[in-house]
Amino acid sequence: MTEPNWISLDGATNVRDVGGLPRTDGRVVKTHRLIRADNLQDLSAADVRRLRDEIGIRAVADLRDDTEVEATGPGPLTRESLIRIEHLSLLPAAGKRTDVVASEADAPRRLPWNSPDRRTTPVNSYLRYLAERPDSVVASLRLIAATEGATVVHCAAGKDRTGVVVAVALDEIGVERSAIVADYVRTTERIEAILARLAATPVYAADLVGQTADAHAARPQTMEAFLAEVDARFGGAAGWLREQGWREEDHDALYTQLVG
Repeated sequence: MTEPNWISLDGATNVRDVGGLPRTDGRVVKTHRLIRADNLQDLSAADVRRLRDEIGIRAVADLRDDTEVEATGPGPLTRESLIRIEHLSLLPAAGKRTDVVASEADAPRRLPWNSPDRRTTPVNSYLRYLAERPDSVVASLRLIAATEGATVVHCAAGKDRTGVVVAVALDEIGVERSAIVADYVRTTERIEAILARLAATPVYAADLVGQTADAHAARPQTMEAFLAEVDARFGGAAGWLREQGWREEDHDALYTQLVG
């Protein structure tokens, strides 16, 4: 297993390149092709230059819903003509909110782990993303595959929604399961800083009152159980994707982009 390719930025905390992750045949994912991240709204001018010029970012799959995007305002990457931004929420379309966030007290509870049923496990939440927003998951993978350069996949923390999309993409191109799990878990290294960023933003602050970093850690058994459920129900990411209209040419394009 390779060391994580952390990308240090002024305005984001949980940003890393999945390049170097091993496939089952010994080949590895190419660097500067798929970047996973937390919220990108606070990027500095230096961050933008680094992502655009050094990393070669040319597309962004923003997995947040409209409420989150509207509450935090347009991020600086939206002003970059070279970078294509796609808003691909993993939350159900029927649940979109139109109210304006005026203060911390008025902020809607939008963190993805806050289910109406508090007994819902992270694994069930991850499976619900596939059930409720397969369009966004498939569109994210097609964006990665079609981009000439690197694609950033991000949500608020860069853990749950981002973790699902990245895991599906990596499983589809044959990355070792242990490597997919290890990549997911690495978010825990930054979890305290991630939660501090979210707690400073009104749209997320109310959800984090009384929450501990340990409660939000990215645990290996979560991703292991998610992948096992996808195997049992669909025959792996490949089976699920093909049920959604994913074609062999889609697979080939994703493989070419991420592996070669």
